[in-house]
Amino acid sequence: MGGFEPDFTIELEAMRKGTRLVCGIDEAGRGPWAGPVVAAAVVLDPDRIPPGLDDSKRLTEAQREALYAPILASAKVGVGIAEVERIDRDNILRATFWAMAEALERLGGADLALVDGNRAPPLSCRSETIVEGDSRSLSIAAASIIAKVTRDRIMIGEDRIYPQYGFARHKGYGTAFHHAALVQHGPSPLHRRSFAPVAALFSR
Repeated sequence: MGGFEPDFTIELEAMRKGTRLVCGIDEAGRGPWAGPVVAAAVVLDPDRIPPGLDDSKRLTEAQREALYAPILASAKVGVGIAEVERIDRDNILRATFWAMAEALERLGGADLALVDGNRAPPLSCRSETIVEGDSRSLSIAAASIIAKVTRDRIMIGEDRIYPQYGFARHKGYGTAFHHAALVQHGPSPLHRRSFAPVAALFSR
C-alpha cells in the first residue's frame, strides 16, 4: 500500500490556490462477479473531519460502519451506483466512470475532483488523479468508505433474496464458496454475465 497515511495536504494546497470545493472520488466493487459498482464523491469540512479516516481496505468492516454516519453528518456526499445491466452492456471501466460522474452530480458538483487511481472519467469539473489516493487524501479515503459501506449493505440485502450464493459473506467477490454456489445453482440476475467465470457457466 506504499505506507502512506491520508491527510488533507492536497486539498488545503488546492484551496490556498483559490479552489473552493475539493471533492474526493473513489469506487468499490470493480472486481466482484456479482452486484453493482458503487462510487462516492465527498467534500469534507476542514473543521469537522471525522477522526480515523483511512483507506477503506485498511479498515475492518466494523470500523468502516462506525465512520459511515459521521462522514454523512459532517461532509457533502454523493453516491453513484452502476447496476449489473450497465456493467454488462458498457464494460466495467465505463460503468465505473459513469458511477463516478453520477456521484459528482449527486454531490451537487465541485471545483476540483481528486480521483483515486491513474485514470479519471470525463467530469463536470477539473480532475486530478492520485495513485493510491485513498491512502494519501482524506477526501478520497472518506469516499472509499462511503462507497464500500454502501455496496456491502446492498450485497447483504441481496443475500436475503439469493441466500444460496452467500453474498453477505463475500459481497460478490470470487471466492471458492462463491464459485461452488455458481456451479451448483447457476448465475442469478445479480451476476455479471460479461465476467469470465460467470460467462463460462453460461456457455455450458
